[in-house]
Amino acid sequence: MSQPAESGVVVAAYGRQYEVTTALGDTVLCVPRAKRSIYACGDEVRFRRTNETGQGVLEALSPRRSLLHRADAFREKLIAANVTQIVIVVATEPSFSDELVSRCLCAAEAQEVAALILLNKIDLIERLPAAQQLLAPFRSLGYPIVELAAESSVAALRPHLEAHTSILVGQSGMGKSTLVNALLPEARAATREISLSLDSGKHTTTFARLYRLDERSRLIDSPGLQTFGLTHLSPAAIEHGFREFGPYFGLCRFRDCQHLEEPGCALVAATDGGQIARRRLDLFRQIRAENEAARRLARGH
Repeated sequence: MSQPAESGVVVAAYGRQYEVTTALGDTVLCVPRAKRSIYACGDEVRFRRTNETGQGVLEALSPRRSLLHRADAFREKLIAANVTQIVIVVATEPSFSDELVSRCLCAAEAQEVAALILLNKIDLIERLPAAQQLLAPFRSLGYPIVELAAESSVAALRPHLEAHTSILVGQSGMGKSTLVNALLPEARAATREISLSLDSGKHTTTFARLYRLDERSRLIDSPGLQTFGLTHLSPAAIEHGFREFGPYFGLCRFRDCQHLEEPGCALVAATDGGQIARRRLDLFRQIRAENEAARRLARGH
């Protein structure tokens, strides 16, 4: 006799196995029924137990309210579902990529979820001004920036997590696992020393995991990443991913303006006038060129 279908939430996703937690707190290790897996951490699912030892099969996926994923010309990677806030973790050490921050913000805007930038390790005073300067353009755009030293206190972050399902994203070595440990000591997330010789962190989290902070708040830790492809986004979604472009939409002389060197381009004029940071316009062009190249590759051209 088959077991009845149950509801649960995917709290960890690794390979083709998914840890699902039910409302009663049971944990069931599930596999998808189909060959191609469509599930991500944070998904609300229906599953059926297959034995008495905590194993089951995923049968249905509930409609998502958001889906964070990245993609390049060759593959797509689901990161997390049903998040309401992306917390982009950077640090004074090792050095971080403002391009990666922009790409994460673009993904957040595309999914219409809140975005927060967290600057960690501010106790490294000599490196703090350079990090703050790199983040200044994002602050001017209205993105909230929280500064803290996770090894000392995470009190400044806690209010921003209330009533959210937040995901921590960022490069390896920025201190995401340390943040999780500070917020949830029982999580015992693994941490490692930074590889100073390479000026980059060593990967500690190898799969996404969801933690419950309280009755209304959840936190997802995700693997460190070095790239964030956006080839799944449409040209319009990329444009809207740069919030400072908004006031200039529809003002270009040509309706199909590519915002390169066309006469009468409102974005170019705003950049020349200092209203848009040139690095942001250059990154927008780079992302759009990447996506066009990926589409050509997909068509076999």
